Amino acid sequence: MNRCGWVNDDPLYIHYHDHEWGVPVYDDQLLFEYLNLEGAQAGLSWYTILKKRENYRKAFDQFDPAKIIQYDDKKIQELLNNEGIVRNKLKINAVITNAKAYYNIVEEFGSFHTYLWSFVGGKPIQNHFHSLSDVPATTEISDKLSKDLKKRGFKFVGSTICYAFMQATGMVNDHIVSCHCYPG
Repeated sequence: MNRCGWVNDDPLYIHYHDHEWGVPVYDDQLLFEYLNLEGAQAGLSWYTILKKRENYRKAFDQFDPAKIIQYDDKKIQELLNNEGIVRNKLKINAVITNAKAYYNIVEEFGSFHTYLWSFVGGKPIQNHFHSLSDVPATTEISDKLSKDLKKRGFKFVGSTICYAFMQATGMVNDHIVSCHCYPG
């Protein structure tokens, strides 16, 4: 079975590729989770974060923004001591900052997904790449999303992170044409 070239032979990674990556996500809390996990990936591999994803979910209360905005110094220290996640103070604090910014977006747009999906006109962009080397790291849309998220106070949302987020949540479908998940 043909898959995109970035997938290794770990069943966890294969399942992620085959059943999650590129599948449109409209659930606000899940979108918030993906955005923060992509931020946690900065300087690391997605595979590293994927292996820690369940630990992240437990540590960050299933990425419930209502709980995260309540985090205090004691909770931050608990997270810094948690070996199941990347123990980077800037990345941990970013999740809390992002939870606060999340609520401002929900207040303005009615939902997080309405805001995010507006960058792609409300429907997935289907790309037609023939090899992994054709897939860009950033696009004009990820540049715009990154700039707007930063303006709204989000952290760890550079254009490369935003494009990976867009791929993961199905805002863009970058399965290469020979991949069994390619919808063509």
